[in-house]
Amino acid sequence: MSTTLTSKGQVTIPKQIRDALNLAPGCTVDFAVNRDGDVVIHKVGACSSRQPDRFDVARGKADVKWRTDDLMALLRGEG
Repeated sequence: MSTTLTSKGQVTIPKQIRDALNLAPGCTVDFAVNRDGDVVIHKVGACSSRQPDRFDVARGKADVKWRTDDLMALLRGEG
């Protein structure tokens, strides 16, 4: 499994590795190089809780039942 290094020195940890280490956003990881020159990644402790995404918090909260046509007409100033 391979990934590409960005110009900022960043890489995406492949999903299979994230799943195997139970990594989620907010987790701290440690990188090391072993005697053979292989890079080893370790999960450091428990993942910190991060602020919920503002859109996740708002999702499903609307109590106004708009029909798409009515909403589009309102947004276009057609009535």
